[in-house]
Amino acid sequence: ELCDNLRMTTIPQNAFQGMNNESLTLKLYKNGFEDIHSHAFNGTKLNQLILKDNKNLRRIHNDALRGATGPDVLDISSTALESLPSYGLEAIQVLNAMSSYSLKRLPPLDKFSSLLEAVLTYPSHCCAFRNLRTEKQNSWLSIFGNFSKECESTMRKPTNEILYRDDSYNTSLWSAEKNTYLFATDEETSPYSYSAIFDDSEMTGFDFEYDFCQPKILTCTPEPDAFNPCEDILGYSFLRVLIWFINILAIAGNFTVLLVLITSHYKLTVPRFLMCNLSFADFCMGLYLLLIASVDAQTSGQYYNHAIDWQTGSGCSTAGFFTVFASELSVYTLTVITIERWHTITYAMQLDRKLRLRHAVPIMLGGWIFSILIAMLPLLGVSSYMKVSICLPMDIETGLSQAYILLILVLNVIAFIVICACYIKIYIAVQNPELVGANKDTKVAKRMAILIFTDFTCMAPISFFAISAAFKVPLITVTNSKILLVLFYPVNSCANPFLYAIFTKAFRRDFFLLMSKLGCCKSRAELYRMNYFSAYTSNCKNGSSAPGPSKASQALLLLSALEK
Repeated sequence: ELCDNLRMTTIPQNAFQGMNNESLTLKLYKNGFEDIHSHAFNGTKLNQLILKDNKNLRRIHNDALRGATGPDVLDISSTALESLPSYGLEAIQVLNAMSSYSLKRLPPLDKFSSLLEAVLTYPSHCCAFRNLRTEKQNSWLSIFGNFSKECESTMRKPTNEILYRDDSYNTSLWSAEKNTYLFATDEETSPYSYSAIFDDSEMTGFDFEYDFCQPKILTCTPEPDAFNPCEDILGYSFLRVLIWFINILAIAGNFTVLLVLITSHYKLTVPRFLMCNLSFADFCMGLYLLLIASVDAQTSGQYYNHAIDWQTGSGCSTAGFFTVFASELSVYTLTVITIERWHTITYAMQLDRKLRLRHAVPIMLGGWIFSILIAMLPLLGVSSYMKVSICLPMDIETGLSQAYILLILVLNVIAFIVICACYIKIYIAVQNPELVGANKDTKVAKRMAILIFTDFTCMAPISFFAISAAFKVPLITVTNSKILLVLFYPVNSCANPFLYAIFTKAFRRDFFLLMSKLGCCKSRAELYRMNYFSAYTSNCKNGSSAPGPSKASQALLLLSALEK
């Protein structure tokens, strides 16, 4: 036993050589150790190696246990170790690494061939041993599949015929019947013969009932919780495919809209300005999905070894900031666009009440400030992006965190109600048969229905389940919530560039004009120039000859507002 010696900073080579050959329990705790050298325990027969509470111990050489036998028990709790040695772990039956927060990755699992009990720091590491246990059981079943009936019959045998094994004396008591039947090598004697699988030397010490029918179970704590189940980031295989399609669509669509609008030689109007903001927000959502998809692809099948680095690192914080910022700025901008359309139609003939760029800029500046603040709060301790692998602020442990989640959800619901109310008023305005023909009326109604439906599809499922979870009555698991994340959460980000820009005539005109500058689609661009010039000339003539705004011109203004 060596403890409370802060002056000792290393354990050198052969530090314990020459000690007796009996099993040793080395208690080396609460010292100043920072490093354990190669072959430090050479020549020893270790039963227990206790290194706990060495707060400065950061490194154990990969060959520190080379030359030693054991240990059966390794305790590295409350140390600063970042990795375990790659050699000498095969004999360990009990591993205690509690409060070892720097140990974020485990060695290859096949090194822990004898492990029966693990007390670790992070729940995700127990997923590794759960998977290992499953793999071992599957391999046993694949080899011994024909013996399953024999196990069942063994479990039904009377007590005096069942195997008893005492590990301390390594002896087995066998009934005469089992000795002549279970280990039979003559296939005529037993339908379940080992001789086809193992040599006689490999059968030594193998007890069928104990080692196969009743195998030892590896226990590991802490168990994974509901927020971090034993699965990859996306969980389902089909989501791993879909998320790539969705994020590429969101990034490509919104980048195209931004590029066309920014490079357009036409005057920057309020609708164009708002559309630029919306495209940027949805582009950020695409980046979030791309980041999640990339990390999932890199860690697939071994997320347990990367979970801590990812969820506690800058990557997850960046992804979380992107998604909350993008989501809130997108909802805010959608609301402003809808209100602007309603305002344009309601006050179509009152030019003095027209919303101008000098009004739109401060409105959107407020939206940016609000979105940045909301996204920053989890980084400042209000809720957290580290709770789940998809980096959403799902931490509701404190009242302040609950209030934060509820605030976001309530604001999103209010925004949706405002959008619906504005589009209903717009529809009532353009429904007047004196202004718009029946075919135009149907077209406008369908367009509004699509806009409202995409908003509802995006907001309703997320808000419903999130509000229930915020009140600590979750109606859906984290695993199933990933389906919402991929299929519903980014709906607006994919649909907005098409519904608000790409499908409009103004955008197609700008797009072909931009392509003509690059030497493509020159004929289409020229056609759009001629149509625009003729429409502009016609409007000028009608405006100069008419003494006041006619109903026909009002109808054109109403429809043009929806085409922006």
